[in-house]
Amino acid sequence: MPVLAFWLGLSAELRCFVVAGLGLLGGALANWMIYRFAYFNPRPISPWGPRPEGAQPRTFLDRLPVIGWFLLRREVKWHGSGFWFRPLLIEIGTAVALVSLFRFETQTGGLLPLFLRSSPFLELFEPYANQIFFTHAILFVLMVAATFIDFDERIIPDVITIPGTLIALVLAASFTNWNGEPIGGMSFMPMITPQLDSELLFPTAFVPTTFEAPWFEENPMWFSMSGLIWGLGIWTVWCFALTDRRWSGVIVRRRGFGRALQHFRNGLFHHPFWKVLAGIWIVGLGLLAAVWTVGGPHWEGLLTALIGLAVGGGVVWSIRIVATWALRIEAMGFGDVTLMAMIGAFVGWQAALIAFFLSPFAAIAIVVIRYIITRDTYTPFGPYLCAGTMLSILFWDRIFNYWLAGNLLLMGSTLLWLCVAMLGLMAFMLFIWRLIKTMFLKR
Repeated sequence: MPVLAFWLGLSAELRCFVVAGLGLLGGALANWMIYRFAYFNPRPISPWGPRPEGAQPRTFLDRLPVIGWFLLRREVKWHGSGFWFRPLLIEIGTAVALVSLFRFETQTGGLLPLFLRSSPFLELFEPYANQIFFTHAILFVLMVAATFIDFDERIIPDVITIPGTLIALVLAASFTNWNGEPIGGMSFMPMITPQLDSELLFPTAFVPTTFEAPWFEENPMWFSMSGLIWGLGIWTVWCFALTDRRWSGVIVRRRGFGRALQHFRNGLFHHPFWKVLAGIWIVGLGLLAAVWTVGGPHWEGLLTALIGLAVGGGVVWSIRIVATWALRIEAMGFGDVTLMAMIGAFVGWQAALIAFFLSPFAAIAIVVIRYIITRDTYTPFGPYLCAGTMLSILFWDRIFNYWLAGNLLLMGSTLLWLCVAMLGLMAFMLFIWRLIKTMFLKR
């Protein structure tokens, strides 16, 4: 790849400088999305939007990252004191975070085991590490926008997660080379297998963590018609999940199943957006079939992203359904489902699972910081998932290679039934808790 070769030909310091510039632009893009997609409390803060009546006209300098927010301090009369401070920190923070992530993934080999973080292997790993970084950088900017929109609106808009998921699928269908061998996916974390390289005299066998990791059983089903059916099925369920679904148990009890079904059908086609979704679904079916026909690393990478989408979104969706049934109140928003589906498409089902289980630990810090700043005790779940995703990347080797991979090898198919049992146990515990609140706490 000429672009990658040119990029790797630059000095490490120059690449960090370029990444910092891209980080500022990424932070500006995140700010644009935060204020552009604010549904409930739109504020004319954004330098890309209309200016308040009576304010000076916005100029090109007002739209520059960081500098523009210093210049826009002149609008405190309309927006309030300090309105510019958070977006400025978002742009600076994004630049600093991406430079740190770049050094972690490409310069120090942070995704690899400690015994492989030496010059000979890092030189071999660097081309793929840079591709991993740029896909993770895209995911990071999208998560920054989703996080702050969720803070402000308590909703994660589909206009972020739908394009983000599509970008992840396109990148996954691309492929790169490792030691001359094509491998699928451009954002899946590395997994090291213990094979001895005769020249370098230490283990250097590298494979991306695709959908079949860590078992890597040669099952032709995934590359046959059965694999295509699974892929088309996941794609269809994702597209259907994005529709305006309005199933009402109250209508079933009062007016019967037929009226509830009619109400559900009317909801599907009520908003004109169903036409866009139908177009995305039909085009996607054709593209998935085309990639499956090509096969090889293209299909392996795309199927990995689709399974990551299904597991990431499916885990949150299942918990949402079970908790809502047990508590009889809506538990978690559906934006959390689409967000986790996007994350799973970017990083694969293994990292998505790790992110989900790390999110409560990240929540502790987020809740404390948010309460100190805003005195608001309510924090949406989306920021937890985004923070958990970054933790899964930063601690990937320690958690996956040294713990999760071995346990997955031991559990095998038992893992699925264990997850089902945990869902059932959670439903039972939440149901008992609702009864306790009803009977003794009068709530």
